[in-house]
Amino acid sequence: MAQPSDTRYLVAPGGTLRGRLRVPGDKSISHRSIMLAAIAEGETRISGFLEGADALATLQAFRRMGVRIDGPDGGEVRVQGVGMRGLRAPDGPLDMGNSGTSMRLLSGLLAGQSFPVTLVGDASLSKRPMRRITEPLGRMGARIGTTEAGTAPLELTPVERLSGIEYAMPVASAQVKSSLLLAGLYAEGETCVTEPAPTRDHTERMLTAFGYSVRRHAAKVCLTGGGRLTGCRLTIPADISSAAFFLVGASIAPGSDLILEGVGINPTRVGVINILRAMGGDIELMDRRTAGGEPVADIRVRHAPLRGIRIPVDQVPLAIDELPVLFIAAACAEGETILTGAEELRVKESDRIQVMADGLAKLGVCAEPLPDGMRIHGGALGSTDGPDAGVTDAIDAHGDHRIAMSFAIAALRASGPVAIRDCANVETSFPGFVELAGAAGLSIQVTRV
Repeated sequence: MAQPSDTRYLVAPGGTLRGRLRVPGDKSISHRSIMLAAIAEGETRISGFLEGADALATLQAFRRMGVRIDGPDGGEVRVQGVGMRGLRAPDGPLDMGNSGTSMRLLSGLLAGQSFPVTLVGDASLSKRPMRRITEPLGRMGARIGTTEAGTAPLELTPVERLSGIEYAMPVASAQVKSSLLLAGLYAEGETCVTEPAPTRDHTERMLTAFGYSVRRHAAKVCLTGGGRLTGCRLTIPADISSAAFFLVGASIAPGSDLILEGVGINPTRVGVINILRAMGGDIELMDRRTAGGEPVADIRVRHAPLRGIRIPVDQVPLAIDELPVLFIAAACAEGETILTGAEELRVKESDRIQVMADGLAKLGVCAEPLPDGMRIHGGALGSTDGPDAGVTDAIDAHGDHRIAMSFAIAALRASGPVAIRDCANVETSFPGFVELAGAAGLSIQVTRV
């Protein structure tokens, strides 16, 4: 069934976030759980799987390559692994939808297969740069065709063999690192990736959970090809990227006191917590524990007056997906917040620097886009032009789920209603966001036109 041409949010101003809630399972870990379970030997049982369109695109791709997958049913998935060489050629292109993680990681995993395969995506994904993975994979011997612009469709052609490489990433990227490590499973010799700054390490942790040896030496991660993975049980934590909207919302809305249950607090993902605390946020980690090899905690966040800061560059890779909603925190803080070192935001689902600056300007916030970041002067947030805001008055999310949800959270401190257009992709990233936000105290009216 075709999606409506536009999904719009109208968010009522004000409100307080209170109570306990659990956001959906971690999207990054959900993707990886299916990929590794599919090429493992034996059955893998997964709980907490994110049933959003992005993770389901990965699941469906492996079904089409001959892997039996039962579920998801309430977040429970059973995967009958086919082993490293058991995947079969699909009957046509694999559609990754809007999921850059699916396309980039699968490019590595499929580069060493014995069959040709084409990866396609929606209009947004088809504009995103893929040379950052196709070039280093090419050095390993992979043959991947792209458009002249270096974008999808990606056409993978079988090669006789892949060879391990030493690769120093020019820009910190967990997707690039993971793509090369997955290709390294099928390569002769050792594959090593050196990162200029720490990035999320879910792939390395999960490979270890499946019994595959991964070695880390300071900033270098290495593995040797030709091993095997063994099926296991995995519990996926709640996604800190989804929790981030409520962490910021409760921080900026007076009277808020919210507990987020079972959130993953992987050290490579906690930049949003570190940055909010540096701004004066009141955040407490409770009942720390481990689930599926990942550290987890319940997070209590209460309203606190925030102050502007210069965001430490070393925190940027640890909060790259959470920066849009942190821009909302900065807009509500006293003083100036400066972000640099985040040029990767220019090539996400949208140009998140420019799109956030444009949206903040509609709310009367002084936000100056920089080549690699933003300068934001905190102050009062206005609103769009009333509840009947037309398409030209509404904030344009440009089909980017994180932009849409960030500006929904901004309404907690706005002087009037906030209208946001092009929000359909929220369901691909965070199914149930509107309902969960409503249960916590945020009022969002959804229209589809």
